[in-house]
Amino acid sequence: MDLSIVWFGLVTVLFIGFFFLEGFDYGVGILLPFLGKDDTERRMIINSIGPVWDGNEVWMITAGGALFAAFPHVYATLFSGFYLALFFMLIALIVRGVAFEFRSKDSNPVWRGTWDWMIFIGSLVPALLWGVAVTNLIQGVPINAEMQYVGTFFDLLSPYTLVGGIAFILVFLFHGAVYLSLKTEPNISDRARKAALKWGVLTAVFCLVLVGMTYTNTQLFTKPGAGVMLILAVVAFVAAYGLVLRGSYGWAFGGSALTIVFITLAFFLGLFPSLMVSSLNPSWNLTIVNSSSSPYTLTLMTIAAVIFVPIVLLYQGWTYWVFRQRVTSKRLKY
Repeated sequence: MDLSIVWFGLVTVLFIGFFFLEGFDYGVGILLPFLGKDDTERRMIINSIGPVWDGNEVWMITAGGALFAAFPHVYATLFSGFYLALFFMLIALIVRGVAFEFRSKDSNPVWRGTWDWMIFIGSLVPALLWGVAVTNLIQGVPINAEMQYVGTFFDLLSPYTLVGGIAFILVFLFHGAVYLSLKTEPNISDRARKAALKWGVLTAVFCLVLVGMTYTNTQLFTKPGAGVMLILAVVAFVAAYGLVLRGSYGWAFGGSALTIVFITLAFFLGLFPSLMVSSLNPSWNLTIVNSSSSPYTLTLMTIAAVIFVPIVLLYQGWTYWVFRQRVTSKRLKY
């Protein structure tokens, strides 16, 4: 098999892992100021993701590194063209990370409340920008024959991409609410369940609008399997919503996770064999052929991936197993 196809698949897997794992992190951060009624409850909400949030972000770093090594032209065009959007995302992530560390350094309610809102902003902004970025990739951006982005920041903003950004926020919010229903004690869990049911309706509306706009604004549905993945995403979401109604939070979390998996698969299948679509000329698309590294580089990377990826997966799986219990006030750490 062509190693460029293998690495397209590996990049897809890395983004699936990132959106699945960091998705509930973002959702929890967005819900933090609203579900936590006092400092103890907010501390419990933070502790539900405390042992894993930084490990989840590593998936994003790894995905970026894989793009840089396997498809350097894509990395160069993406990071230069989306520079300002990625800068805003980076600032938001820095603020979020600092907030997690600094929040408990002072018991002053104003101090802690301020950092709680920084966690909210640091979760909301990346979720929005990831939705805008992904929908731009599938819709197409102005790329010329030299593989250079020739647009501006405002070329990334359109009704379709903004709907994509809001849809990503809502999907992550639902995912995070289900996660909190599963991981916290009854008082917070009940509120998280109500939030999942309330926001789940709006999530369904925006996702259906996004599917419709994807049909009219992109070529995604012409690619084999992409449309099927979007249908499966809808089925998984409906199942997750129904399971939340029944109080089956473990299965519901699996359903919301599958929703994100199928959505990500749909967009990457819609892109293949391209990684970035040129809105100026289809022949200027950045594909796995014209943007990949040399066969020698891809071979070395594949050997390294075969050795280290299973180790990383085993370690992260062990981490989640160790911290699998519900977070309660009795085991609360300040």
